Amino acid sequence: MTEIDIRDAVATDIPPLHRLIESAYRGEASRAGWTTEADLLDGQRTDPEDLADILADPKQALLSAWRGDEPVGCVLIAERDRAIGYFGMLSVSPTLQGGGLGRRLVEAAHAALADRFGARRVRISVFPQRKTLIAWYERLGYRLTGETLPFPYGNPRFGLPRRDDLHFVVMERALD
Repeated sequence: MTEIDIRDAVATDIPPLHRLIESAYRGEASRAGWTTEADLLDGQRTDPEDLADILADPKQALLSAWRGDEPVGCVLIAERDRAIGYFGMLSVSPTLQGGGLGRRLVEAAHAALADRFGARRVRISVFPQRKTLIAWYERLGYRLTGETLPFPYGNPRFGLPRRDDLHFVVMERALD
């Protein structure tokens, strides 16, 4: 793989990053990778307005991975309460999944959460139906907390549920 540059996203990156995120989570294109949510949700994963809101918020950022002029991955980072950071929307181009870029983005997210927000712990939320993804996060040191979060049914901005049992499990790990 050609050299990958990880940097903060800027407003002009929104259109190609939006396409990347949608391809990683939704529709037939997402099935080329192993992190698809296409069996759980239809519709969108995010929209350009949401990405613009993230970039405008000093308590959030979108780290993006580029191979030349092509976005190949990204991850949202955010500050939370009491030295706790959060990351989400981890996206890797479906045809590149399994090659280590997701792990690199997680490591970059951990470093940025500690450096920018003083985070000592990081939390994520995952659909419990995604057992393979949960196992991957466990290999990265995350543990289930026993906490759950509701899925925002009725808000198509987060997708169109294909089932009525969606919610999130919370995972957490200490930052080194």
